[in-house]
Amino acid sequence: MSHLEELTLYLNILGGPIFIDGNHLDNRILIHMPQLHTFTYYISTENAITDPVIHPSNADIQRTFKNANHGKVSCMVDYFDCFVVMCHVFSLPFKFNRLKDITNNFPNMLFNTVTYLMVRDKVGFKHEFFVRLARSFPFVKHLSVSNIRSPFLKFDERHLINDDWSSIVKYAHLISLDIENVNSHYIEHFLNETKTHLPCLIQLKIRYNLLEIVTQNFTRDATRCNCAKVKRLIVKDSIVYSKDVYRYFPSLSI
Repeated sequence: MSHLEELTLYLNILGGPIFIDGNHLDNRILIHMPQLHTFTYYISTENAITDPVIHPSNADIQRTFKNANHGKVSCMVDYFDCFVVMCHVFSLPFKFNRLKDITNNFPNMLFNTVTYLMVRDKVGFKHEFFVRLARSFPFVKHLSVSNIRSPFLKFDERHLINDDWSSIVKYAHLISLDIENVNSHYIEHFLNETKTHLPCLIQLKIRYNLLEIVTQNFTRDATRCNCAKVKRLIVKDSIVYSKDVYRYFPSLSI
């Protein structure tokens, strides 16, 4: 590979011993490619935390990218409980169409090539997170959300639930939404047209019992519009849908 001039690398490493940072790229990869002049990359590592004292931050990882061959770079470091740390490093501008395991920690920048996005976190997503998400990922078509925590867990924050919706979030190109592994708060966020606008949604993955609750047994007007074009409803258990379901989802395949 000593004559390689261009390299595009998309890499997910699960359970590796170390972060892939700038030093690792230099000493293990780029040292073997002296002719390389174009390096486009996204590298994600997920590791068990073996030393609770060592907690590198975004800034710590960013400082390891000193080589000019790295180009402009951004990174995200996230800690899940006391056991797992995840690190994403990528060249700028971001060139790939798929991005996984994004948290509240994602940078304020434009990811206009991303069409498939998965978000998760150990803390709740407030409305501002989804405003940022729609702004940073304007062309997302497939979105998966995993978060079982309400954004307002403390008793003295409960009154903020109805005040959190400051503006309507629009996902202009979203066709597939997976909200199966979420708190009901996020189902309310996505299906209520006064909070989110989903003009192209045709596939919805969700827990049926929470769908019943949020739509008030398929009678609620505020959640009707975002369900109107759904052609495929994916639920965990085998269910024979009632006439009320088909009336609420008029585009649903029989």
